[in-house]
Amino acid sequence: MSTGFRRLLRGLMVLAGLAVGVGVAALFVANRQGPEQVADAARVADLRVIEVRPVPFRVEARGHGEARPAETWQAVANVAGRVVERHPGLESGILLREGTLLLALDPSRYELAIAEAEAELASLAAELAQLDTEEENTGRLLVLEREALALAQQELSRIERLAVSGSVSTSRRDEQRRSTVAQRRAVASLENQRALVAPRRRILEAQRDRTATRRDQALRDLEDTRFVAPYDLRVSQVGVEMHQYAGAGQRLFQAESLEAAEVEVHVPLSMLRRLLAGVVFPEGEETGLDIGERVDLGAVSAEVALVGAAEVRWPARLVRVSSGLDPVTRTARVVVRVDHPYRHARPPDHPPLQRDMYVRVRLTAADDPRLVVPAAAVHDGEVYRLDAEDRLRRVAVEVAFEQHDMSIIASGLAAGDRVIVDDPIPALDGMRVAPRRDTALEARLRDQAAGEAP
Repeated sequence: MSTGFRRLLRGLMVLAGLAVGVGVAALFVANRQGPEQVADAARVADLRVIEVRPVPFRVEARGHGEARPAETWQAVANVAGRVVERHPGLESGILLREGTLLLALDPSRYELAIAEAEAELASLAAELAQLDTEEENTGRLLVLEREALALAQQELSRIERLAVSGSVSTSRRDEQRRSTVAQRRAVASLENQRALVAPRRRILEAQRDRTATRRDQALRDLEDTRFVAPYDLRVSQVGVEMHQYAGAGQRLFQAESLEAAEVEVHVPLSMLRRLLAGVVFPEGEETGLDIGERVDLGAVSAEVALVGAAEVRWPARLVRVSSGLDPVTRTARVVVRVDHPYRHARPPDHPPLQRDMYVRVRLTAADDPRLVVPAAAVHDGEVYRLDAEDRLRRVAVEVAFEQHDMSIIASGLAAGDRVIVDDPIPALDGMRVAPRRDTALEARLRDQAAGEAP
């Protein structure tokens, strides 16, 4: 095949390819369709809507804090002594029952002090009994001596009458006088002896009271040598060992009550004001200046959840509002209590509420029914509402406050209004809308408003 023929063949193939390409392009151009022209007035947007109705509402406040035991026992030695008993379970983290003997110091010196005081009390009791006997005997003798004095005075009077007539000698009269004076001296001596009984009794009684006080102190010191669990507790720290000498004032161990745990929650002040506004007692029913006496704390529900494990929860109750604001965050401080935090513990799935656990607290209180919409449905103070002809209308609203992803509407909407919950772009006032009612969202909003959603 010659070179010229090959060149001719290639040229024909190129021309054929160009012809096919031109034909295909002409076919596409002949069958092309122009863009569909739709008038703006006929455009309809498919958007989700909800119908707003007043729903039962619970005001909510949330905050975080660290758990702590409601009661802590700092066991401090009131008396000195050597440790002679120590519970084998007295170690950090151990749970012990109420009434368990945890620690005992050497009681011997206090038992000796009690024995000495009781012996002295017995001696003083004997002296008091002897004094009573002496007083009784002195009283009987005084009665006899007074009778003898009366007889002596009568005899003296008779002799003095006889002495005047000369029937009795002067010496006889003088002798009777001396006898009468001696009898008077005897009576005075007994009266003085009886008068001294009362001061002697007061001295003995004072000594008895002083000794009884010393004995009572020794008894208390003896009680202070034994450390018995006053309630079910969990040992947190131990600072003494068996046979170790403990001085007065030394801290021996620390334990925490299992009865209750508390959490001091830091809550934004605006949230707390909304929460408590609905539980204030009617005017005139408050009984004091303390906030706990002016608001019904029992009307506030509380729940504690472990941060990082939201499924671990404990029912709680609001017990008080601490004074002052946190100096750093300027938040209010409220205290909630969890009763029996160890009762339903199932470690590791559901641990007990222990010291220093970081938790989230949710407080709720019933309020009047409210109109609520999703927070995303509010656009710079406006919502998109559907009118009776299913056209979009931009309506200005006043938002009372936001809770979670809900906006609570104070004004601008009425019951039965249909609110667009999608975000149309552009949102033209008067544009036609094909509404799709989102009943699932309405149910979710009702649950969140009622505080039933987590």
